[in-house]
Amino acid sequence: MIRAACLCTLFALTSPVLYAAPVTYAITPDKTLIGLSWRAFGHDFSQARLQGVTGTITLNPDEDRDDRIEVTIPVGTLVASNSLLTWQLKSDLFFDAERYPRIHFVSSRVASLGGGNYRIFGELTVKAVSRPVVMLASLDGNKTIDPASRSLALHASTAISRSAFGMDRLVGVVDDRVNIALTIAAQR
Repeated sequence: MIRAACLCTLFALTSPVLYAAPVTYAITPDKTLIGLSWRAFGHDFSQARLQGVTGTITLNPDEDRDDRIEVTIPVGTLVASNSLLTWQLKSDLFFDAERYPRIHFVSSRVASLGGGNYRIFGELTVKAVSRPVVMLASLDGNKTIDPASRSLALHASTAISRSAFGMDRLVGVVDDRVNIALTIAAQR
């Protein structure tokens, strides 16, 4: 009898029914946007945006060690405030889109801060240079993850050193710090 009780307990503890399964969302490229901003000439803010983002977001509301975000960004979609700046950013002065057509991000951990807010740890690869980054993120309306939801909207931000990714040209004109704002929409 004790053996049967132990087996039942063991089965109950290892049963996948007791644990929530991770939910995977595919990023919706036409509803996802990455914004870049930086100071130029000591005081003016310049901006650019990237579109065509693809990837997946896997979240488990009960166990953040299952969370994973993987994003690929095509550099060719970059558009700045004017055509000259767009050309410069895509050229070998900065992103070198011809040789390095994609930017890639893979999370190593997504930590819940409560109230629909998260800290995302991961590795960003630009121009074949990978560096760790930390992003602050929130779900639309500071909601919590709902496994029954068919869609997900996430806003995240971080800042990087462009020289850390091999973009160290025009130092006297363009600040090293680049702010990144992400608006990501995804569907199950």
